[in-house]
Amino acid sequence: MIGVGAQDSYDYALDFVTATGTTSFPMLWDESFESWRELGIAGQPQGRLLDQNGQMLGGWAGRIPEQDVLATIAEL
Repeated sequence: MIGVGAQDSYDYALDFVTATGTTSFPMLWDESFESWRELGIAGQPQGRLLDQNGQMLGGWAGRIPEQDVLATIAEL
């Protein structure tokens, strides 16, 4: 899993990571929003599950339901 920040500013993103203790996955910064456009992301929070080839397996808006993600992975 990775996180991709694109809204607000890079400094705000760093503050978010520090304030939330987000350390279990890397956070990337994309000020161009190109990653969001490519993945069809219009706002936060959203999640996308991709396979090793970049093929989208699932997508969620709002809270990402762990059971749905695990079920999608189990079907592989």
